[in-house]
Amino acid sequence: MVADKQKKLITTPTLVLMIISTIYGFGNVSIAYAQMAYAGMFWYILAGVCFFFPCCLMMAEYGSAFKDAKGGIYSWLAGSIGEKLAFIGTFIWLSSWILWLVSSASRLWITLSALLFGHDTTQHWHFWTFNSTELIGILAILFVLLVTLLSSQGMNGITKISSFGGAFMIAMNAIFILASLVAIIANKGVTAQPIHGVASFFESPNPSFKTPIAVISFVVYAIFAYSGMENLGGVTDSMKDPAHTFPRGLVIGSLLTIGSYVLMILMTGFTVNYDHVIARPNVNLGNVTYVVFDRLGYMMGVSLGFSHGINLLLGDIFTRMIALAGLMGMLGAMFLLVYSPIKSFIMGANPKLWPARVTKLNKHGMPAFAMWMQAIFVCCIIFLISFGGSAADAFYQILTDMVNVSACAPYIFLVGAFPIFQKKNIPHDFVVFKNRFWTNILVGFVEIIVCLGIIFTCIQPILDHDPQTAFWTAFGPIFFGIVAWLFYRHAVRKNHLNL
Repeated sequence: MVADKQKKLITTPTLVLMIISTIYGFGNVSIAYAQMAYAGMFWYILAGVCFFFPCCLMMAEYGSAFKDAKGGIYSWLAGSIGEKLAFIGTFIWLSSWILWLVSSASRLWITLSALLFGHDTTQHWHFWTFNSTELIGILAILFVLLVTLLSSQGMNGITKISSFGGAFMIAMNAIFILASLVAIIANKGVTAQPIHGVASFFESPNPSFKTPIAVISFVVYAIFAYSGMENLGGVTDSMKDPAHTFPRGLVIGSLLTIGSYVLMILMTGFTVNYDHVIARPNVNLGNVTYVVFDRLGYMMGVSLGFSHGINLLLGDIFTRMIALAGLMGMLGAMFLLVYSPIKSFIMGANPKLWPARVTKLNKHGMPAFAMWMQAIFVCCIIFLISFGGSAADAFYQILTDMVNVSACAPYIFLVGAFPIFQKKNIPHDFVVFKNRFWTNILVGFVEIIVCLGIIFTCIQPILDHDPQTAFWTAFGPIFFGIVAWLFYRHAVRKNHLNL
């Protein structure tokens, strides 16, 4: 009884903080502003209300029903739609983390450059015959191999710095709000990015987001900003009075998360003029966060009447601070995620589906063989993209689209499986969706939003006559889905399994 009381420590305020810290990221704010400026606010509200909120409730029901399962979303899907689709869906989910490793290993060097030099210098890096993009690719490959080597030896103590990085990031968000308020007050309410009526909140100044298909494709960016709620569904058994704590915490946490995104996008416009700051050739989706903070520091100094030299110094300090926070968080996450998702997938799936050496853990408790196979694959993707002839802006656009699409694709399975999960009447304490008809309508609506966002994100580069970006954008879910299906079929036939 005492142990049970100690376990159920998650109260409403704790859950609210968990939701915000798991979902919210300032990088999503700066990317939204770079793509849509103020117009990003509408899509973040739409994605929050139509995707984030209902999906959280669905994940909570899954977590309540499978609270003792160790396979995470694999167990949810297997218990709902069977082993085969669970294997494919979770394999695609794994691809989102693998592609995150691809992206983060490449972006890491921008963060390091911003920390060391106060701004992104990577576009001027070169070595021997390698241009900047190719050199970043080589450095990213070496870093992936190093992280895999250290993590496979159980040297994951570095992940502790991510908690400090998270606290530091919260402080940087507070600084962002205070500095933005100082600037707008000192400028007597005049924003750096003009607001020309209601149209400013629906029309993007970015020429790449003028067509209906391009605008709708932005929903993938908005959905990605809320991804990760599947990690919250498994905590309902650790709550005090989950029937009341979870919905109450969800409502408060969702409103605060949506509100934070909207507020921060709006406040970015207080100090960052889109045409003068974001639309420059040297600004891309990899370094835009540092550009925003540099401008924030500079404009705060201007607003307070400081000298030009002091203003530049403030911009430099703000850039280095956000870079330090980002670097600590990124390093911690890299060392954790290089083994955690793949280990969870392998341990959650039927062991008969895997060759013995894949499931074997080394003396440090790590699936070393699987981790090295993952590392080799990640390095191959980095090499192909970085040596594919893309300039820096195209390179980071590809990385961003790849990660966003792959992160959104698993929700097609998770949301689509929910009506089947309900029909099985699996006992669980936390029940929100009681009317099957309206649940099916909601599921269909969410599925349409996710699918249209993914499809249009993949189609837009084709319309822009950019087949390379189109290929890599669709690569993750399609490639991993096909590999998962072939692997599953082969394993079932080889081992004569009846799954």
